[in-house]
Amino acid sequence: MTRSFTLVQLRYFCAVAEQENMTAAAAALNVTQSTLSSAVAQLEQVMGTPLFTRLPRRGLRLTRAGRRLRESALLLLEDADQLPGAVREEGPVLAGDLTVGVFGPLAPFRASVILEEFEREHPGVTLSFLEGDQEFLRRALRDGKCELALMYDLGLGGELPRRVLRRVPPHVIVSPEHPLAAVPGQPVSLRELAAEPLILLDLPHSREYYLSLFKLLGVAPRIRHRASGYETVRAFVARGHGYSVLNQRLPHDLTYAGSPVVPLPVAEELPPIEVLLVRPGGTRPTLKSKAFEEICLRVYGVTPVVSID
Repeated sequence: MTRSFTLVQLRYFCAVAEQENMTAAAAALNVTQSTLSSAVAQLEQVMGTPLFTRLPRRGLRLTRAGRRLRESALLLLEDADQLPGAVREEGPVLAGDLTVGVFGPLAPFRASVILEEFEREHPGVTLSFLEGDQEFLRRALRDGKCELALMYDLGLGGELPRRVLRRVPPHVIVSPEHPLAAVPGQPVSLRELAAEPLILLDLPHSREYYLSLFKLLGVAPRIRHRASGYETVRAFVARGHGYSVLNQRLPHDLTYAGSPVVPLPVAEELPPIEVLLVRPGGTRPTLKSKAFEEICLRVYGVTPVVSID
C-alpha cells in the first residue's frame, strides 16, 4: 500500500526538528500549534514510527528515525524548490535556511566575512551560525542541528568527513613589559617558558591540545589561570598575569580593554591546529551547504580539488 505525505508536512516536521519545540516552531511558521501537531502526527503515522521523543519541560528530540527522515527531507525539499527553475531550464536559485556550526574562538575571525560573501551570492538563503565549543558542535552535527561546521581538528575522531581549510601553528603571547617582548618577532622557547605562569585557554579539547605541546617537549606548565574565553586569555596576558599559547591571531594586537599583547613565534617545531569544514557522516550535502563550502574555500584561499561530500 502506498503511503502518502505532503511537502508541507515535511516542512513542518523540519521546522519542529530545528526548534525542538512545537510552540516555537508554530510561531516561526505562523501557523497554529494544533495544525503543526496534527501534521507531525500524520507524518509519524505514515512513516510508521515515532519521529520525536517528548521530554517533559525540555521540548522535543529527534529519534534515530527522525534524524534519518530529516536528512532525506532537507534534500527532497531542496529538490522541490529547484523544480520550477529546472522546468524553465534555468540555473539553480538557492533558497531556504542553512545552519552552520562555528567553533567559538574561530567565529570572530571568519564568520562575518563568510556571511557577507554568502549573502551577496545567495540572497535567497537565510544563513545562521550556531556557535559553541568543539564538543557542542560535534553533537550538533550528530543530531542534525547544523548541516556542516567550521571547527578545529580536536576531539572529532575519524568518522566525520572533513576538509582542511588552514593549518595554524601555535604562537606565544606576552605582555609588552615581558622581557621577551623587547625583540618582536624573535622565536621563543616554549620549554624555557614552562616555569612562568600560564594563562590556559580552557575549552574542551583545546586545553588538551595546548597541554600536549608541553608534554611533547618533556615539561609541565605552571598554570596560573584558566579561562574559557579567547579574549579573556588575551586580556589576562596584556595585564601581565602570565603568558599564553594560542593559534589564531587577530590582525591587530589590542585586547577589548585597549591593552596590547605581543605575539611571538615558537622556536620548537610543534603540531599546528587544522581549521576544518566538517559534515555529518553518511549524508548527501544539500546545494546550500555546497555553496557555503565553496565560499569557505575562497575565503581561506584553498584550491577546490576534492569535495568533502
